Amino acid sequence: MTISSRILPTSCGTLLVNDRRQILLCHVTGTRNWDIPKGMQDPGESTLEAAMRELYEEAGLVFDASAFEDLGNFDYRRDKRLHLYKVRAPAELASLETLKCTSYFPHKYTGVMTPEADGFMWAGRDEVRSLCWPRMAERLLGLDW
Repeated sequence: MTISSRILPTSCGTLLVNDRRQILLCHVTGTRNWDIPKGMQDPGESTLEAAMRELYEEAGLVFDASAFEDLGNFDYRRDKRLHLYKVRAPAELASLETLKCTSYFPHKYTGVMTPEADGFMWAGRDEVRSLCWPRMAERLLGLDW
């Protein structure tokens, strides 16, 4: 059996964790699912730069690079890897009313530019499995947060 040595694209994301040990989830527009802020690493971009960019694009949040704890690279799907970071949320983020997604895509039926995320919530470990896609839920529940 031959093992492929091709480099898989990497999706980079952030587990933003509050004092109640809940993580920030973004509602994925047009689906019933929620997800952590994450997205594909661009050419020439480090995994940290990608995670920081995605956190800004999907939730409008900016933190100093020193706030990001590298959780590492994970198997995710056959066609891509997942690199995760963890950030402790400041107390002022108890309310998510100021969060805003600035990343848009053309709606598949109307063509209208639509935000990738249309809602935000804090979720505990007991909620992740019912909110997130199964593969992401398994990955998140396998981590310490």
